[in-house]
Amino acid sequence: MAEGIESVSVMTDGVDMFKARWGTTVYDYKINNVATDFQDLMVCVSLNRATAVEGEVDPLSTRMRKRNNDLQQLGSLLSIFTQAQAKFASDASGGDTVRVDGITSEMIEMGCEAYRRKGGEPRTDLNWWNDDWTKASIEGMVSILKSMMDERNNAAQTDMARLQSLVDRRDESYTTASNLMTSVSDTRDNAIRNL
Repeated sequence: MAEGIESVSVMTDGVDMFKARWGTTVYDYKINNVATDFQDLMVCVSLNRATAVEGEVDPLSTRMRKRNNDLQQLGSLLSIFTQAQAKFASDASGGDTVRVDGITSEMIEMGCEAYRRKGGEPRTDLNWWNDDWTKASIEGMVSILKSMMDERNNAAQTDMARLQSLVDRRDESYTTASNLMTSVSDTRDNAIRNL
């Protein structure tokens, strides 16, 4: 028994019946300095485990929402650059240019990140999306945007598996707590009936 924890015994003819039979007394455990029995302790542990799992779900959900927003922005950018790519004649050279229209200010951050990956300086001025782009630059952007979307889709699949695992663990914890509460209630009911 841990130091500083009081125990309550059930004595019969000077023998602690619980200690003799199970190696522990009825209230060897304390929750918030209140003596409690093992079943109630296990219910509390199960509920705390479920609460801890719930605490992991919120940050994961926030990350997933941000990633979904990023994917939406990347998809919109990819669509815009794919449409711009289609403006070139089939015999156009890599240095030919077209105007890229339709990029909104919300897409700027994604576009700057993609442009950095391409090896260029981030074009943070608000006119960069209206500039003329070369065929080679557009093809590079399409390739980079597809790569970025693939990375985020792979991460999304990993997060979905993690979320499913957390939901399963949470459900298991609540089921365990519920089963323990039922068991405790049944045990107490039987003990009262046998009195």
